[in-house]
Amino acid sequence: MAKYVYLFGADVTDGSAEMRNLLGGKGANLADMARLGIPVPPGFTITTEACAHYYAHNRAYPTELKSQVEQALAVIERLTKRRFGAPQNPLLVSVRSGARRSMPGMMDTVL
Repeated sequence: MAKYVYLFGADVTDGSAEMRNLLGGKGANLADMARLGIPVPPGFTITTEACAHYYAHNRAYPTELKSQVEQALAVIERLTKRRFGAPQNPLLVSVRSGARRSMPGMMDTVL
């Protein structure tokens, strides 16, 4: 099974700066900062391979992606003691775009 989701944060970090082609610039840098002990809120990166799969398969996500995102979200909920979508003590998220190469201003950021 292909891995499409990589965690980063104080307690667990799957990626590194050397994985820029797989994680994109932001994802690789966040993983590296977490590995160096710099305070980084826990999060995860969806790989560029997931994006490539989407376009190569008539805009269909890899079948494993949903469960991998749900598992990563569960880890973040456990670490933060917050729940995504909960009315009380909600887990607030930021969705950032990233690519293998820097393209400032080309994609929207949702905060």
